[in-house]
Amino acid sequence: MSERSAALFDYKSAFQNSVDQVRSEGRYRVFADLKRVRGQFPKAVRRRADGSEQEVVVWCSNDYLGMGQHPAVIEAMQVEVGETGAGAGGTRNISGTTRSAVDLEAELASWHQKEAALLFTSGYVANEATLSTLQKILPGLIIFSDALNHASMIAGIRNGGGERHIFRHNDLEHLEELLAAAPADAPKLIAFESVYSMDGDIADLAGTIALARKYGALTYLDEVHAVGLYGATGAGVAERDGVLGGIDIVECTLGKAIGVMGGYIAADAVIVDAVRSWASGFIFTTSLPPALTAGALASVRHLKAHPELRAAHQERAATLKRRLAEAGIPVLPSVSHIVPVHVGNPVHCKLISDMLLEDFGIYVQPINYPTVPKGTERLRFTPSPDHDDGMIDKLVDAMDKLWSHCNVARRPVAA
Repeated sequence: MSERSAALFDYKSAFQNSVDQVRSEGRYRVFADLKRVRGQFPKAVRRRADGSEQEVVVWCSNDYLGMGQHPAVIEAMQVEVGETGAGAGGTRNISGTTRSAVDLEAELASWHQKEAALLFTSGYVANEATLSTLQKILPGLIIFSDALNHASMIAGIRNGGGERHIFRHNDLEHLEELLAAAPADAPKLIAFESVYSMDGDIADLAGTIALARKYGALTYLDEVHAVGLYGATGAGVAERDGVLGGIDIVECTLGKAIGVMGGYIAADAVIVDAVRSWASGFIFTTSLPPALTAGALASVRHLKAHPELRAAHQERAATLKRRLAEAGIPVLPSVSHIVPVHVGNPVHCKLISDMLLEDFGIYVQPINYPTVPKGTERLRFTPSPDHDDGMIDKLVDAMDKLWSHCNVARRPVAA
């Protein structure tokens, strides 16, 4: 081997070391090979490594209402494929806009009581593209970001390169301190979420809006874990709390309660037009296939007309929290539909998850660092209206047995 060859960087070892580090910390992630069965949500068929199959009940899907399996959504997608084909053909700037995308944006804007909406290929892209682009459009923009904002929001704020301040989670006093210290004439934006998906808590929207108005800031609200689930028509927590008019930009996903794929923002027409004109994450990305936009449109229209789905969803979440607490399982405080169960150790968290799947046919993924801070590892359950009492009985019984088997603390965990 020549001296030059010997001196070359060992790329493969570097990649392997990075994977080994994750394994050594007990947070290596293995994807479950699942096949969703049409019409049987939340059931699925798991294929094991040896090729055998196992029927499982999915307890951690973000398809919160099972709309990805709804006949109206599936029919709309099938009709659209039959009429228009599979793909969108490229970016909207090059290939034009499909009719269902235009109709969907109009529906979404109306839903959130805004003038316009803009589709992106995912909720992540919507956040990253919009928050980074706003810093181009508004020179000197100062962003105030909640400490527990999603990774996509953090990425967009960082990638914009502007001044940013992090306020303690849901701490409006700290937020006001930061706002008061900023130049009065500088453009400002408060970026926060409604439902925080790992802890299940909900922000004080009215209080945040009041601070934004007091200090001349825009409000940017991520409702990805709330859209479809809260409010009279499902427009989110802002609708539930009667403060839609106080939110300048709302960002949501089509991939959770709506059950399909994609993301969007809704705002004043001029804001949407500016983002559309400047955001690289929109301009240079192939647009959503027409079948997806048609399916999302059917889903939104169904959700708006069926509040009983939201009522059933909340009842199932409350029932599961109560049943787990009665069994001594440490459910973290949650005022939303999220049911987080504290484990506190990545190895134990994955072990319990693996045993639930293999021994009981219950699928719930372990939530480890970096999704949550080290020491707060948890199982995150998301019951849907389709999780019946028998499924809850089986889950609680399995959790009770495994908590004893794995010697995990049953004492309640402080918030």
